[in-house]
Amino acid sequence: MSDQQVLFQLSAHSLELGGHTVLDAVSLSIRAGEKVALLGPSGAGKTTLLNQLYQQCPEQIALQPQGGGLVDLLSVYQNVFIGALDRVGTCAALWNLVRPLRTHRDAITKLTETLGLETKLWHSLDRLSGGQRQRVAIGRALYRQQPVFLGDEPVSSVDPLQAQMLLDYLLQQHETAVVSLHNRRLALEHFDRIIVMRDGRICCDRAATELDSEALDAFYQESSSPESEQPAPSETGWAITAS
Repeated sequence: MSDQQVLFQLSAHSLELGGHTVLDAVSLSIRAGEKVALLGPSGAGKTTLLNQLYQQCPEQIALQPQGGGLVDLLSVYQNVFIGALDRVGTCAALWNLVRPLRTHRDAITKLTETLGLETKLWHSLDRLSGGQRQRVAIGRALYRQQPVFLGDEPVSSVDPLQAQMLLDYLLQQHETAVVSLHNRRLALEHFDRIIVMRDGRICCDRAATELDSEALDAFYQESSSPESEQPAPSETGWAITAS
């Protein structure tokens, strides 16, 4: 792993929003091939950190932001197709809104079958459940066809069995991944490295094999101390570029 290319690098990186510190002297290095789970309570800085990583090399990243970043009035097919906008010209993209392109239609149909959405392909997003919408967002990220996946709670709206399967599939399809989660069991079972954040800082960065559920729970219990019960500042939103 030490010979692999460094994809993301932060050195004592801090960020303030509205007079509040949302990232506090964060230092980390993530290499190609690593599968990293990002844990921590709400407001710890996970979304902000993912956004900072995304800005370093957006052209290599398949992004799934929290909430999905989907377009309600478009169909499942069209939302997944958005992941390919960097690969097609403007004219082809506009034509695809009127008459789906054969190559993309076939590929997206196959992908939605894998995600259990084949019967919803031409439904608009406003007709889908939360779990189905999340699977559409996963489909769009997969259709981006990039080596790096950044996900902000990408399987939080699906049932536990689906979460296991979808997360496993996402990690198989991407060489490198950094994924924000609340489910510590998924982090331990699917990732080789775990970073825990609290109050905008990294308080743990270790191999998953060196941790267990009790150790991770301890970090969350510490975050519930009176000193950490102040309202957390809002984290930065995503700046998505065709992903």
